[in-house]
Amino acid sequence: MGRKFEVRKLSMAKTAGAKIKVYSKYGKEIYVCAKNGSLDPDSNLSLKRLIEKAKKDQVPSHVIEKALDKAKGGAGEDFSTARYEGFGPGNCMVIVDCLTDNNNRTFMDVRQAFVKNNAKIGGPGTVGHMFEHQAVFQFAGDDDEAVLENLMMEDADVTDIECEDGVITVYAPHTEFFKVKNALAATMPDTNIDVEEISFVPQTMTEISGDDIAAFEKFLDALNDCDDVQNVYHNAEMPD
Repeated sequence: MGRKFEVRKLSMAKTAGAKIKVYSKYGKEIYVCAKNGSLDPDSNLSLKRLIEKAKKDQVPSHVIEKALDKAKGGAGEDFSTARYEGFGPGNCMVIVDCLTDNNNRTFMDVRQAFVKNNAKIGGPGTVGHMFEHQAVFQFAGDDDEAVLENLMMEDADVTDIECEDGVITVYAPHTEFFKVKNALAATMPDTNIDVEEISFVPQTMTEISGDDIAAFEKFLDALNDCDDVQNVYHNAEMPD
């Protein structure tokens, strides 16, 4: 398909405030996932994936345990999901996923991020149909044919596989996350998987340039400053 997947790993935050934002994000997600399902990661695969991802992003164990204890207690906030779609600077497409206990507040915060940064918020489905909900795995390598053969031998469903600049990216249906993860672990036990997540992958990319680059980065910062924003997906492609 020739699509590029922009690595959106959460790097180690440079400031205490940014670290708190990352910890809060994971704590909220883990709490909601555990409260709405089983507290046992072995029987709640979504929770298992979240905890593994949090650990990979160096979230302290006490943050994870606090979220699980809070879910175990039964009381606490009632969060709901909210998704907003629209167009960012340079006419790129954007999906914003949130967890909120106050939909009006969250909508106003996200809307302000759009309005103040030359972006346009739309209704449900505005751009969502141009993204695919997929499991994505990324790791160092140059033999994508061998990787594909390994996955097929393990009966793992793969929608696409790319090799670019010594990096292999595997795309699969989001429902196949653990099957592909286990297949990679079984056939390539010594390979370090740099990215393993469920993401909205754009079908096409939109190249932005000039003043739109700075405007887009400011727009992303504004969204990430919103306490209820969990993930931002987009199809913006910027020159190296």
